[in-house]
Amino acid sequence: MANHLRFVGRTVMVQNGNVEAAYGVLNRILAQDGVADAVRRSRYYEKPSRARRRRAFEACRRVYCAEMARRIAFLARSARQDPWPGC
Repeated sequence: MANHLRFVGRTVMVQNGNVEAAYGVLNRILAQDGVADAVRRSRYYEKPSRARRRRAFEACRRVYCAEMARRIAFLARSARQDPWPGC
């Protein structure tokens, strides 16, 4: 097995002959890295206008998810003051 960084991050060890669990772990790693989506997208030609629309949508989704995570973390913090004291 190569010690190259490209291989180290996507290496899964099979323990006790449990190939199914290792396959699930590998699929999860590839999904998080976006490799499966890239392969699926490159299977067919994507028009430049559609690629721009997709990239813009992905950027908007990243911004939305980051903002939503920030708001949830703000509301879920444990030491926050009561917004309506006395109610």
